[in-house]
Amino acid sequence: MRKQTQRGLMLMGMAVLLFLLAACGGTPVGNPAQTGGDGVATTDENPGTIDGRPAEVKLTLGAYTTPREAYGEIIPLFQAQWKEQTGQDVVFEESYLGSGAQSRAVVEGFEADIVALSLEADVNRISDAGLITHDWKGTQYQGMVSDSIVVLAVREGNPKNIQDWADLAQADLEILTPDPATSGGAQWNVMAAYGAATRGNVVGFDGSTQGGEDFIKALFTNVTVLDKSARDSITNFESGVGDVAITYENEVLVGRQAGQPYEYIIPTSTILIENPAALVDTYVDKHGTREVAEAFLDFLVTPDVQRIFGKYGLRPVDPAVAAEVSADYPPVTDLFTIQEFGGWSNVTQPFFGEEGVYTRIIAEVQSGQ
Repeated sequence: MRKQTQRGLMLMGMAVLLFLLAACGGTPVGNPAQTGGDGVATTDENPGTIDGRPAEVKLTLGAYTTPREAYGEIIPLFQAQWKEQTGQDVVFEESYLGSGAQSRAVVEGFEADIVALSLEADVNRISDAGLITHDWKGTQYQGMVSDSIVVLAVREGNPKNIQDWADLAQADLEILTPDPATSGGAQWNVMAAYGAATRGNVVGFDGSTQGGEDFIKALFTNVTVLDKSARDSITNFESGVGDVAITYENEVLVGRQAGQPYEYIIPTSTILIENPAALVDTYVDKHGTREVAEAFLDFLVTPDVQRIFGKYGLRPVDPAVAAEVSADYPPVTDLFTIQEFGGWSNVTQPFFGEEGVYTRIIAEVQSGQ
């Protein structure tokens, strides 16, 4: 009985002590404050917060394959800047696929907060699916973060003497270009070749719609490999496959920086490749990442980041930075844009849909017609 009384008194004393500590703002015994990195206190109700933000946030980037190296340098810079400004750590989850494949993956459920794709049509696919609900082109550069052009990569010394588009129709030539079904770069390639012909800049082909179709057919008769992405295509070329690769200028420049010995030809007439980036409203709102996603998109068009794109062979969209690096990018005699054909909204289905011009031509080539 005496022991039970003593134990009861002890428990009552502890209860009083806990009550007094709580009343004075102390930390109750058995529930110590947990301290995260940078001295951030966490509680069960609001674990790891800094000024109302979680101590760490994950941002998922769904990108096309070509600018992988550029983003490898850009992302750590953004992480450091955001950490300095907000105290918050940003963890990136990155995915790189052919632009068309990446776009379809997002539509089918890949929860990318930000997409950085090869062409406007691939962002529009996500928008048409209801996942992007804002005006993603309502930015300083109409939603674009980098540019490039379509060029012809050739072997060292140019043994096939490729000088312009018309040379791709010669016999006994093996050409590599990606598959337009999965690669945005491939669609740029087709439109560059078609546009050059319709503008009268492919010798031997009439400067008309029919001349453009005839040239596409002659060109694809020589295409031996249709890879899934622009990166896969140039990697295949680097391994020794083919005589010519139709590709982004920056793919060649990155390869040359890495020691690849091939050369490249800028055709007389070629298309300006315009690469968009956008946040995906449905997913940033689901993940609570809108603020950091918007900041990352803004970061992509800052001068320092534009210089990084330039370092990796992509032409900056910032005119001032483009002027700074102009010596690294030879001029194009006849540079046209997708607006030559009314924009991607007037190109995607008429050229690459089930009844499209390219779809019909490639079927004829494959059947030997």
